[in-house]
Amino acid sequence: MSAQKRTTSGVLGGLLAFLGMSVAAGVLVTAAVTPAIAVTGMATTNSINLFENLPSYLEIGDLAQKTNIYAVNNDGSPLLLASFYEQDREEVGWDSISQFTKDAAVAGEDPRFYEHGGVDIQGTVRGALFTALGKTTQGGSSITQQYVKNVLVQKAELSAKTEAEKTAAYDKATETTADRKLKEMRFAIGLEKKYSKNQILQGYLNIAGFGGRVYGIQAAAQYYFGVNAKDLNIEQSAALLAIVNNPEKFRLDQPDSKTNGAATVVKGAPVPYAATKERRDYIIDQMYKYKKITKEQHDASIAAPIAPAIHQPSTGCSTAGGSAYFCDYVYWTILNDPAFGKNQDDRLTTLKRGGLDVYTTLDLDLQAAAEGAINDNVPQVDPRFDVGSSAVSVQPGTGRVLAMAQNKTYSQDETVLASGGQFSAVNYNTDFDYGGSSGFQPGSTYKTFTLAEWLKEGHSLNETLDARVRSNWGTFQDSCNGPQATPGWSPKNDEGGGGGVWTALYATQNSENTGFVAMAKQLDLCGIRKTAQSFGVHRADGNPLQQGPASILGTNEIAPVTMAAAFAGMAASGMVCKPIVIDKITKQDGTTITPPSADCAQSVDPKITAGMQYAMQRVMTAGTATASYGRTSPKVPMIGKTGTTDNNEATWMSGASTKVATVVGVYNASGHTNLRNTYINGTQAAVIRHVIWPKIMSVANAKYGGDAFPQVDSSSLKSVSATIPDVRGKSIQDAQSIIEGAGFGFADGGQQDSELPAGQVSGTNPSGNAAKGSVVTVYTSNGSLVLLPNAVGQDEGTARGTLNQFQIKKQDGDVTDPNQDGKVIATDPAAGAATKPGSQVTITVGKLKK
Repeated sequence: MSAQKRTTSGVLGGLLAFLGMSVAAGVLVTAAVTPAIAVTGMATTNSINLFENLPSYLEIGDLAQKTNIYAVNNDGSPLLLASFYEQDREEVGWDSISQFTKDAAVAGEDPRFYEHGGVDIQGTVRGALFTALGKTTQGGSSITQQYVKNVLVQKAELSAKTEAEKTAAYDKATETTADRKLKEMRFAIGLEKKYSKNQILQGYLNIAGFGGRVYGIQAAAQYYFGVNAKDLNIEQSAALLAIVNNPEKFRLDQPDSKTNGAATVVKGAPVPYAATKERRDYIIDQMYKYKKITKEQHDASIAAPIAPAIHQPSTGCSTAGGSAYFCDYVYWTILNDPAFGKNQDDRLTTLKRGGLDVYTTLDLDLQAAAEGAINDNVPQVDPRFDVGSSAVSVQPGTGRVLAMAQNKTYSQDETVLASGGQFSAVNYNTDFDYGGSSGFQPGSTYKTFTLAEWLKEGHSLNETLDARVRSNWGTFQDSCNGPQATPGWSPKNDEGGGGGVWTALYATQNSENTGFVAMAKQLDLCGIRKTAQSFGVHRADGNPLQQGPASILGTNEIAPVTMAAAFAGMAASGMVCKPIVIDKITKQDGTTITPPSADCAQSVDPKITAGMQYAMQRVMTAGTATASYGRTSPKVPMIGKTGTTDNNEATWMSGASTKVATVVGVYNASGHTNLRNTYINGTQAAVIRHVIWPKIMSVANAKYGGDAFPQVDSSSLKSVSATIPDVRGKSIQDAQSIIEGAGFGFADGGQQDSELPAGQVSGTNPSGNAAKGSVVTVYTSNGSLVLLPNAVGQDEGTARGTLNQFQIKKQDGDVTDPNQDGKVIATDPAAGAATKPGSQVTITVGKLKK
């Protein structure tokens, strides 16, 4: 506001304010000239007493600093993935700041800095007088006072949670009042008694704002000029200190700013950042005036144009490139862990202000392989369907996530997300609460948990299963929810056909649906669910795992990283770990924060996992995963399981060595498309998983190797036989129940000739002992046979009467016993044989041999 526009009351108010500041100045003159008065309380004037009663101690807390997320190179050096901050700041020490910068600060802001006791009285009086008379506002604050003000602003903003609260806190901390000014002066004097001048200047340069979210001289040097603070030259130092005078007006990243002289033209040429240059040149003049630079340095610096080279800081996970989704998982890990704060707001504050260095588990070699394999084989968008693909690798025995990639470009910007399907904020690999989707059906990869329960309940891989397709599988046992009926549920096998009689090993190797249904029929559905949970499996949406009969074929929506951790547990012989993404967290003072734990535990009996490993190695070498196994080089012992969901909408390849577990999926991210009927660049979409997975595991095998899996326990391979129950005379329904209850498959062989009443079971094939699980064919009587009466010992006439239902054929038989002469000594068939009425019966009549 110009002097001409000031009202009489305004001038009077300004003069009164000036008088008030003069009183304060008088107090401070006394305190500054005679510091012993301020220290010892020997003051006698009311003004000094008033001043002495103000608080003098200011706690210099930690500054808000950005949190950096790192991966670690093979040589141990850190690679910055992303940073999170509200204020882009990195504190640096005294020796890490250019001497030109220190001189520019003192010469431009407070030439008597090294002489006064915290308050420059001359500057304060001049500033107050200029303000009172309506001239250009003059701050008059010493560097120490400015440092105090910035510390108070920082403290106020750190207590705020919302943007509105931050604005209010800033306004209150910077309001133009005599009380605030006096308090700052008192703090400044107290600060000078505790810290050296160099410490104060260093603190000031580290806390000062340089426009936008750039705070501190190191961040400013890197952002505006791409150099470290210790390497700033004269004109760069002066330009940055010019910004401090008015951070928004003088910032150097807005070339079109009218307030910064964008339209200024000198001698026909535009002057970039003219307002900043004017302030910069003033500071350079001051540096020369106070003999901090030579005349030659002065002239060269004045002649140099302002030429910022903006280096955008790493802001959020978008800067992590293909590792952005892994970075996002780290972000949500921090937000969800109570170690970083009592609620998500506090944890976000820690993330953006805490100045943490977070070193992650990411393996850059595996990450590059995962990104490359997906990018080479799966497009980001496809006009025919919402194509999705993901890959994630986890280290067995530790839970460390080594790689995480997907076929989208990460962004949280709503405008960017709306621009095309190639962008996504959703992490396909993780749970919903960790930035992910609601998960995907894993299909047949979920069968591994039925296999585990099969072995856990004492069954063998060589046990035979009646895995024939049927229209009604009947009732399944469920100890948690009660028996589960499945009317109309009739799953088929991938290859079609009517199923068969197979071993559990065969069913696993070839991923036979009906084989696993047959296994589940002999198990407890609740037990299968609990076994899946023992491998760390849970639904991605946070709801309880479903455990109905269909769930054994993989209908629960699971996050890929959860399945990768489960397969890592299988490969680690039952040592199951939660997936983790952080190895180490350090604070700016060098202390550490304990990262989230993987909570590794021996959750599954190694004898069980050894049987699983035996079967799942067969999947790789002779089963459904041979396409992946064949393309992997070098080869080490590996286990695996494929998965395809209903209507071929999602296809999976999951597997592991003892060192790395990897899960790869190609699927409909939304909508419904049959991937076996869809081709991408000439390759069936359903088999692309077998191209991506081996590319990742080839790198893993080359880098980490792989050990042999433990020897399988003989109990997991035993051939199990049992006695077939005798069901003769039973109804066909009762016979089926008894046969299946004994662990055999049942087949109705239809009717056969029998002496039993029609409809009763007449026999089985086989009978006696048979392999448990094998099919027993049960026959029923048609009632067409009778038991042949016993005619032996009767004379011929009587015998013919006894056997009157049959055609009689007589033959003689020599006897030596006179009592047998003329008597029937044998019949064919023998007495008691089931014989059809009207059939021929041969009787042998004794004839005494002479």
